[in-house]
Amino acid sequence: MRGAPGTVGKAALAGRVLNPWLREHPRRRVVRVRSGDRFAVDTEDLIQRYLYLFGVWEPHLTAWLRRRLRPGDAFVDVGANIGVFSVLASRLVGDAGRVVAIEASPVLHRRLAQHVRLNACANVRAVNAAVSDSRGTLTFVLASSRNTGANSIVPYDGPAESTFEIGARPLPELLEPAEVANARVIKIDVEGAEGGVVRGLAPMLRGLRPDVEICVEVTPERMARLGDRVDDLLAVMRDAGFHVYRLANDYAPRATPRPAAPPWASRCGGGGRWWRRAIWSSPGSTRRRFPDQGRGRLPRGGGVRGKCQPREARARARASTTAMRASRSSGATWAAWPVTWPSHLR
Repeated sequence: MRGAPGTVGKAALAGRVLNPWLREHPRRRVVRVRSGDRFAVDTEDLIQRYLYLFGVWEPHLTAWLRRRLRPGDAFVDVGANIGVFSVLASRLVGDAGRVVAIEASPVLHRRLAQHVRLNACANVRAVNAAVSDSRGTLTFVLASSRNTGANSIVPYDGPAESTFEIGARPLPELLEPAEVANARVIKIDVEGAEGGVVRGLAPMLRGLRPDVEICVEVTPERMARLGDRVDDLLAVMRDAGFHVYRLANDYAPRATPRPAAPPWASRCGGGGRWWRRAIWSSPGSTRRRFPDQGRGRLPRGGGVRGKCQPREARARARASTTAMRASRSSGATWAAWPVTWPSHLR
């Protein structure tokens, strides 16, 4: 599936045949993914099935991390699951760098530790803890073993596959001073609990390095069930001087065999319920300058983070009514960008 040339027919084969078959007839294998790292997978689980089929999970975020992390950086992975991004980051930051992989589930934490050992990632510190805005004990519910990444503290009324309790602490209390000072990217994927994680993160935001970027999976419906609002989460970041932009993502099996769009691409339209990834970049973040592309409003097909574009392009983006709500504030801007990417930028 991975090695066959081209993409013709792969989308249909993956979506209609292989994905449901491997879910219902699970295989347990040690596989080597595109980065060269190895993972022990069970294809009943969504993430592990995609690693088996395609050799990658969330290709847009994978490409985005590759463009950010450099030797000597620190990467903080909140909601590390089995360690896909933590192991990748371990290679990118090298021996001089540091990775902190935080996972609440004891079962997934053991798998995370297994993959750290399997790939000889000596620069990874795996932490079994939950992250919130205060100390306490949280109860997690897993609705189905077919998606172990869906462990969540969001109330669930249906039958549960499993539950567990674990202690929670604010993120600054789980990190060492050097890890805070050197963090280049902080990734947060906590299935609806992002409001509490970001509130707990707030006290250390101004102490982070000037080019830090914070990547959060934002799920408004789940957040609302915990009494949180996306606007409040965005306000915390804007008050600390951060700018916001989005990263495209598609979980459909038919999407993964196709070449991924550039990691800064964003599908603003399409009616999706989730803002898959909201990326906050600090004002001092290093940015590559791109030529001014397009006129008028931000197209529904794409966008890039603020301050990448000339002043007039940013001004047009601020006037856009199709951009993300956060981009209408004085602290964040979007800029127009074509969906078909010039060859020299691919």
